[in-house]
Amino acid sequence: MKLVWSPDTALKAYIYTVKSCGNFKESGVPELLSAMAAGWNAKLIVESWSYGGSMATSIGLAVAAHHTCGRHVCIVMDERSRTEYIKSIQGAGMTKTEVIVGEAKEVMAGLAGVDFLVVDCKQRDFVRVLRFAKLSHEGAVLVRKNAFQSTLSGFRWHGV
Repeated sequence: MKLVWSPDTALKAYIYTVKSCGNFKESGVPELLSAMAAGWNAKLIVESWSYGGSMATSIGLAVAAHHTCGRHVCIVMDERSRTEYIKSIQGAGMTKTEVIVGEAKEVMAGLAGVDFLVVDCKQRDFVRVLRFAKLSHEGAVLVRKNAFQSTLSGFRWHGV
């Protein structure tokens, strides 16, 4: 079985994300990712987030999870990041996002069937997150954010 595209769900998530992210001076990426995750009916959406990072993408992913009746999980490196993330995401009215503190290997081992994965390259563990991700057998979408800030020596997509 493969992922099946739903334009109606994608459009609803896109519009809701535009409305939800109006206060952020970002446009394009959060809405696109929200529409993609919702359109592909992602049931397990996982992202990594770094302290001080933008919340717009996270809000878009939370919106997508709402529209697919799925699960949105955010991985952070430490308790300080967890506290900041929860404060920010709840301040935006998103209350169902799960936040997990830990290293990529341990956290990803407990998350099977990932449909949509967004990794923050500021954390410099992009390759490790991909290596340990248990992706859905129906297919998955993999996204790197802040990719311009990192170089991945030895990384090859064919190894994923």
